[in-house]
Amino acid sequence: MSPSEIFGLAGTLSVILAASAVVFASFKTNTAKVWKEEAEAQKARGDRLEASLKEINTRLSRIEAENKQLVQLLTSLDPSRLAVVRLTTTPTEE
Repeated sequence: MSPSEIFGLAGTLSVILAASAVVFASFKTNTAKVWKEEAEAQKARGDRLEASLKEINTRLSRIEAENKQLVQLLTSLDPSRLAVVRLTTTPTEE
């Protein structure tokens, strides 16, 4: 093999290696971009769910307080009637 053939082969090989390095780097960059976008979308979704959960907890606390007041009002009006209502309803999980 003559030196010119070796240099020609080395040049072709270096072009192929450079092209494959560029393709690999491009693939890696695009993959990182996609994962970053997905992570940002999931974070935004998590933030929305957290805000929704806080709102639900606030509403539940308010409803429990109102329920407590209503039970107190009912028992002050007619305690025996409230006892009958409690006996006929099915208990809920606490």
